[in-house]
Amino acid sequence: MIHGIGTDICDIRRLRATLARRGDRFAEKVLGPEELRVFQARRTRVEARGVAYLATRFSAKEAFSKAIGRGMRMPMTWRACEILNLPSGAPVIRLHGALAEWFAQQGLRAHVTVTDETDYAASFVVVEKD
Repeated sequence: MIHGIGTDICDIRRLRATLARRGDRFAEKVLGPEELRVFQARRTRVEARGVAYLATRFSAKEAFSKAIGRGMRMPMTWRACEILNLPSGAPVIRLHGALAEWFAQQGLRAHVTVTDETDYAASFVVVEKD
């Protein structure tokens, strides 16, 4: 049974401007530890790839917060929700701490997809209840 659906679109140009203004503090606020490692590696190779990665993660977390019906309120936090990739490249949601506990207690499962183009990143999340 579907518990919730969330979608979000992020203007990569705005995110790039935020990074220029606030530096890596913004990425460190939004990304979990594994995401931050991937962001830094991609950004080191090609700046635009790192920024697009950050934008897709930002968008997916916004979509996830909508799909669970909580928005950005506890136990949902930026860093407690990571959007990682399986070896196949498919994106998956990994939760930590209080958010992971709350999610499991609710009997929920999440599915996510992300995409990006030159100026925009978008995501779609479906949360199911067992």
